[in-house]
This record gives sequence, C-alpha cells and structure tokens, in this order.
Amino acid sequence: MSGSILDTYLADRDPRAAPIVRALDRAILDAHPDFDVAIKYRILIYALHGDFRTWVCAINAGRRTVALHFLYGVMLSDPRKVLRAGSSVLMTWDFAFGDAVDPAAVGAYVAEAVARNGEYKANRPAVQQAALAAAQKAGRRPKARG
Repeated sequence: MSGSILDTYLADRDPRAAPIVRALDRAILDAHPDFDVAIKYRILIYALHGDFRTWVCAINAGRRTVALHFLYGVMLSDPRKVLRAGSSVLMTWDFAFGDAVDPAAVGAYVAEAVARNGEYKANRPAVQQAALAAAQKAGRRPKARG
C-alpha cells in the first residue's frame, strides 16, 4: 500500500498494533495487489474497482487486538476455523498484539474473498437471508446488514 495511507492510519493507533497491521497489509496486497485502499470509518478498507460499498476486507486496530474483517465472510470456507461472526455476513479474524501473522494463510482467505466477490454482489440478498437464518438457528442474533 501507499506508505502514506498506512502511516496515516497508524498515526493515532496504539503502536503495539503497528507490526500486525503492517504484516496484514503486506499479506493482503501480496494476495491481491490491485486493491483500492482507503481509510473509511476509521478502518483500512480494501476494495475492488473503487467499490467501497461492497469492500472485500478491512483492518481495524483496536485497543487490545487487530481485526481482519471480511465483509461477506460467511461465504468463506474458513479451513483454519479462525473467523468469528459479526453482522449477518461479516466475519472477523482477530489478532492479539504480539501474534504472528501467517502471510500464506491470510493470503488464502483474501484470495478466496476476491474470488467470491462477484458471487456475493450478484446474490447479496440471498446470502444475507441465508446467513441470518443460520445465525438464528444457532441461537445468535446478528445485526442485519443492508
């Protein structure tokens, strides 16, 4: 990523988050160098073709963890079983400060998310409905995402 966007993002974050954010950014862009990257809603968002409404993934450095969000993560296979539920379709991979980032693993999740982007956009209402139904069946009440 352009160093200035990443540096701007990290400027007001806990410095302990910086190594993980930088490693995630590197792994994401190694997996798909053509992402458009912007800071929106105080998170780093990675989108295809400037479509920040249906972005692919995002990094959010919090007080104790760094979260790697996948907008339509419910569609990912999650072979490592690292994703936790968010909204109806959002899934998150959490990293504690000091955790190591496996670039190949992150890259595989990103590559799958990129590959499924068109499918998500074409079937968004059906994907959201299926995710809500699955969450309700599991006893969770995720927020619907529009």
